Amino acid sequence: MTIIFKKSINGRRGVLLPELDVPLAADFPREYRRSMGPELCELSELDVVRHFTDLSRKNFGVDTNFYPLGSCTMKYNPKVCEKIAQLEGFSSLHPLLPQLRRGGMLTQGALAVIYELERLLCEITGMDAFTLQPMAGAHGELTGMMLIAAYHKNKGNRKNEVLIPDEAHGTNPSSAAIAGYTVRSVPTNTETGMIDVAMLESMIGPQTAAVMMTNPNTLGIFNSHIEKISLCARSFDALLYYDGANLNAILGKFRPGDAHFDVMHVNLHKTFATPHGGGGPGAGPVGVKKRLEEFLPISRVVKRSDSTYSLNYNYPKSIGYIAPFYGNFLVCLKAYAYILMLGAKGLTEVSENAVLNANYVMHSLKDHFHVPYLRTCMHECVISAKNQMIHGTSALDIAKSLIDMGFHPPTVYFPLIVKEALMIEPTETESKETLDLFIGAMKTIAEKTGENHDAPITTPVGRLDEVKAARDMDCAFL
Repeated sequence: MTIIFKKSINGRRGVLLPELDVPLAADFPREYRRSMGPELCELSELDVVRHFTDLSRKNFGVDTNFYPLGSCTMKYNPKVCEKIAQLEGFSSLHPLLPQLRRGGMLTQGALAVIYELERLLCEITGMDAFTLQPMAGAHGELTGMMLIAAYHKNKGNRKNEVLIPDEAHGTNPSSAAIAGYTVRSVPTNTETGMIDVAMLESMIGPQTAAVMMTNPNTLGIFNSHIEKISLCARSFDALLYYDGANLNAILGKFRPGDAHFDVMHVNLHKTFATPHGGGGPGAGPVGVKKRLEEFLPISRVVKRSDSTYSLNYNYPKSIGYIAPFYGNFLVCLKAYAYILMLGAKGLTEVSENAVLNANYVMHSLKDHFHVPYLRTCMHECVISAKNQMIHGTSALDIAKSLIDMGFHPPTVYFPLIVKEALMIEPTETESKETLDLFIGAMKTIAEKTGENHDAPITTPVGRLDEVKAARDMDCAFL
């Protein structure tokens, strides 16, 4: 598709500005003056409207098509939550307005949302306190690791490593490393698909600051050995960190805080329907058990005896500020509305339907693709194209073929421990009819193994040279 700058026609205008009616600054430094006008597109309004309308028709979004990579970036978000986030009393609220006196009541509603959402997240997760400041899941991970570091420093512990399963999300080792820790990878038991507890016990020691885990893990398997892992960690005063990326699978069924996890982050976009596609805006609230509460970021919202709210900065052991103001407030507001709408029963049904959908997909495809761990999965299932690779069809070929059939590709080549992996996460909102269409498309692709190396062929561009695309915005096509 032609970029808009190449459509420019010299002299064409979409708007005519009046003559400048203010004097030019005579003393404006010459080195900062333009030697020529800005190189802007010269097009009519109609040209511009048609160009961007045409582009919008080529967009792929959760409002138009099924995303089998689900809540990772594009879980469906109810439109009523968007309407609530647009309410002027919230969207136009300036973060520097006073808390009390001289207009301070204007901020009470927002402070109440922060306070109440933190309490709701505590109830859902079993944690004792939360901060909403982290602005994405990875930012939440880093905040959590900083809290762990503060805890050990306060106790005088000299710990320098974090243990992480080899199937973990890539941000886990990155966050631990940025926080100053050495990362050691614990292998997965090839029979169970869970962390190898015997290996963990052999690796953990006085030097271990924390064990980071996702449960269910990235293979979609719920770890049934949490209590044993917890006892192992506590024997060395190592903390347990819960990556909340897969919380969508266990709402109302399992609370990480009840299983002795000390710190966790919640991806609001993955669990509580606040879209995060395209990189933002996101929110990754962090919850802690009581022994880490004093290290939470400042400021914290507190409720006064007269039921008004204020910000408290008096936490001497706090790790300080980790985000401007109070994080992505409007994202948190959408999650707050979502939780209140569904209630405890509705949130439990979210997980039940998500798990049901994932298992339906997995069992429908098990005779057409390799399933490395054929057991009850949670909200996502992992299949493999290793059998198709015998005939030259890779997981990438399958993903590109799905585009031609009207579906967004699932996550491919992750988790890294599964060869030719395709991670399918349908979420709770998709109907059986939609899932059947996707399953049918996957079966068709499997039957045409070896024929789909040119896909996609229905899109404006084919397969990009991804390395060149990252380095050169002009992109090069294969």
